[in-house]
Amino acid sequence: MNTLHTIAVLGLGRMGGAIATRLAAQDWDVVGWTRSGRTSGVGKTADNPNEAVAKADLVLLALFDGPACQQVLDDIRDSLRPDTIVLNTSTIAPAEASILARQLGPSYIHAPVLGSVPAVAAGTLQILAAADQDALDRARPVLETLGTMRRVDDASTAAALKLIANNSLAGTVLALRDSLRQADALGLQRDQALDVLELGQLGGLVTRKRPFLGSESPVGTADFTIGALAKDMAVLAAASDTPLRSAAGLADTSVAPEADIAMAATVPAVSDAVLAPLRAYILGHITGEPNHFRDAFLPTAHIEGIRGGAFVSWPLDEYCALFDGHSALDEASRSRRIDTVDVYGTIATATMTLQHGADTFTDIFLLVHVGDSWRIANKAYHRHP
Repeated sequence: MNTLHTIAVLGLGRMGGAIATRLAAQDWDVVGWTRSGRTSGVGKTADNPNEAVAKADLVLLALFDGPACQQVLDDIRDSLRPDTIVLNTSTIAPAEASILARQLGPSYIHAPVLGSVPAVAAGTLQILAAADQDALDRARPVLETLGTMRRVDDASTAAALKLIANNSLAGTVLALRDSLRQADALGLQRDQALDVLELGQLGGLVTRKRPFLGSESPVGTADFTIGALAKDMAVLAAASDTPLRSAAGLADTSVAPEADIAMAATVPAVSDAVLAPLRAYILGHITGEPNHFRDAFLPTAHIEGIRGGAFVSWPLDEYCALFDGHSALDEASRSRRIDTVDVYGTIATATMTLQHGADTFTDIFLLVHVGDSWRIANKAYHRHP
């Protein structure tokens, strides 16, 4: 087994820069290169990737995505020595990881990591490593300098597991966003809400990200950006071909992509303007007054669903004719709640649950921004008897 002496780190962003710094501090001979030309204070750097890898025993990739990995590896392939190990820590699609593993053969280690910049500095990353045993044995000192290695069967599986781990992180960020939005709606002080959330299931995230979440301006630099996490969720959604709510939830945030992921939890709830037609719709049911429905819907709207075993599609006038201006006799026991609202520029979707006596209805709305207001363009419903 050959001893590794020189390491080339290709990609000196937040993670790559931190990895290069950690390895250099542990007395490895480290040379870095980055596509952007920004070196973030990393010591020894090269002007081009071929210069960086020419004498390297191990080449470590810390790049943004799969296409970047493929491009860089294509550029340096002729400069790699036959015994050079390529260790890829980048978050990429399973299919992309498989292709790279086939191209580079037994010298390739696919090793995405769990943890961000503080974990790199502390040497506490969790590393999902897939490779031949000989390559892993040679790279083990480097891997153990960065954290704890967990061996995975193949590159595709390692890439998939990293995406699943990041999906759980995205879900936690969005769960925190929901909690903060509800706290705002209830008039709670932000710091008071965070104090209590820190005691519960979201506590770890709240504790780590508290400087970004309080009522004051955010403090500190991003360890993991919204843009990077949104990219990972888009990769996961494409790879799984399965609906992924967090992909849309992060992509639709109004915070800058370079902001820390915690800032996605501070995005305000949807505006009252979007909620106005939904609230008018609810008021129509409460009062039985059809004019509230006319305020809620566009004149061209249709209300559609299955009624008596047959599909119905009522124009707005026919739907309004079902209401006589009086509340239902059991109105006191009825309830309605808005479950979801997702806004995409000038259109939005919403779902609502209505408890009307023995029946539960699920309503799905398509809304559009017309002129200076929002209106419901169409509604479809399902009755749960």
